[in-house]
Amino acid sequence: MLSYPATIPLSSRTLNHLAERIRSHRKQRRSRWRRLAPGRQALLALAHLRNGDTYTRLAAGFEIGVATAWRYVQEAITLLATAADDLATAMERIRRLAYAILDGTLIPIDRVAVQQPYYSGKHKRHGVNVQVIADAAGRLVWASAALPGSVHDLTAARTHGVIDALTSADVMTFADKGYQGARGSVRTPFKRRRFRPKLSRRQKAVNRAHARIRARGERAIATLKTWKILAKLRCCPQRATPIVQAILALHHIEANRYER
Repeated sequence: MLSYPATIPLSSRTLNHLAERIRSHRKQRRSRWRRLAPGRQALLALAHLRNGDTYTRLAAGFEIGVATAWRYVQEAITLLATAADDLATAMERIRRLAYAILDGTLIPIDRVAVQQPYYSGKHKRHGVNVQVIADAAGRLVWASAALPGSVHDLTAARTHGVIDALTSADVMTFADKGYQGARGSVRTPFKRRRFRPKLSRRQKAVNRAHARIRARGERAIATLKTWKILAKLRCCPQRATPIVQAILALHHIEANRYER
């Protein structure tokens, strides 16, 4: 098998942070000798999450078994996911924003045994639904747990308590037509309905201004999907939530915007 040097577009700060978490976890468990040092295990996990390298390729590159590579990556993901902010913690920052942008995205997955709940009729593919909150500049602030792809965006937002949290914090939030009926502090564009007159000139102008603001939220989704592992998940859908939460924690470490 041939090998070649490769890069991971992340800073050493992120690597050191994850390595320190792994080191503390091993010390807490009084773990004995491992095939990889904490720094190497952190590098292994980042290569999987950021570059989307498979376990087979990682095992060959790091000279370990495939099962060992899988176990090391899952351990790192679990450690990172527990450090990710929940909605209540994220709201402490969100309520200080000028306004927020709410949007949903579908993360593709392989077909599973119970296919129907994960099939999105809108996207015509299997996946999981993740709700994303961005700030006025389109920067990723928070990402929700994953729900089956068949779940509507509005239903997903209500399930996670996003609508109630934003309304209670009185944060003006812009969302697309999929959130029609959310009410509270969520603002959606005007929608033409059957058997009704066309939208007025004023309503069209409002929709254009709304679209310009909401388009910034696409940057947050694009930021989330720069992590190649999310191009298509090849694992149990139940593992989607820890992966998304781990990436959210790594993003905040890398961006260094919300460091306490």
